[in-house]
Amino acid sequence: MRQRLSSEPDRYRGRRRVPTPPRSRYAVVGVSAFVGAGVVALGAAHQVPDAKAVNPQVLANLENASAASSNIADREAKDGAASRGEERGAAKPKVSEEEALADAWMLPLDDYTFTSAYGVRFGKLHAGIDLAAPDGTPYKAVHAGIVTAAGYNGGYGYAVTVKNPDGTETIYAHSRRLLVKKGDVVKAGQVLGEVGNSGYSYGTHLHLEIHVGGTPTDPIVYLRNHGVDIKLQVESLFADTSAAS
Repeated sequence: MRQRLSSEPDRYRGRRRVPTPPRSRYAVVGVSAFVGAGVVALGAAHQVPDAKAVNPQVLANLENASAASSNIADREAKDGAASRGEERGAAKPKVSEEEALADAWMLPLDDYTFTSAYGVRFGKLHAGIDLAAPDGTPYKAVHAGIVTAAGYNGGYGYAVTVKNPDGTETIYAHSRRLLVKKGDVVKAGQVLGEVGNSGYSYGTHLHLEIHVGGTPTDPIVYLRNHGVDIKLQVESLFADTSAAS
């Protein structure tokens, strides 16, 4: 055993050795901490409801409510699609060609020269308008109606009178030849006769008169109100017939 020299510094002088605790104390502390953590964990787990402990009726009610909501959403989607389909159908009603032509208004000639207006002429009322065209040119009904007169009529020469559904009468005069007879039902655009120079006439032309309530009215104004412009030679004849195709 080595003896400490008197000149060797005393490194341990003034220090006290702390006794080492027995191992059994550490074991007790570790076991206590582990047991405490287990107790806390068990307590927390005890507060979480077990799915098996939930009332089965509550689960059934939740499932029924979810199914009902899904059914309502499906019905609303179907009803909305049906409503949109009905709206589209209402926006474009289907009409037959017969119905469309019954409401159509047309020019009486495909090509012509406007030569005389409605009004007083030579001290007398010129009760219609004159449209010059070559002899034998077919002229057409401006609107649907029934032929109430067809034949020679004094100063009108060979003339046709068509009564429209609203009671308005249209007279086509100075014809060379008539292609309809009294009682015929005609459509807008149907050929009634041929342009001529019969009766009191000064040149080959079609004389067109319109009577409302038995009184002559200006055909230019009347037809313009129905989409037909005599001077511009424009008609809106098939404006409502596209749905029939």
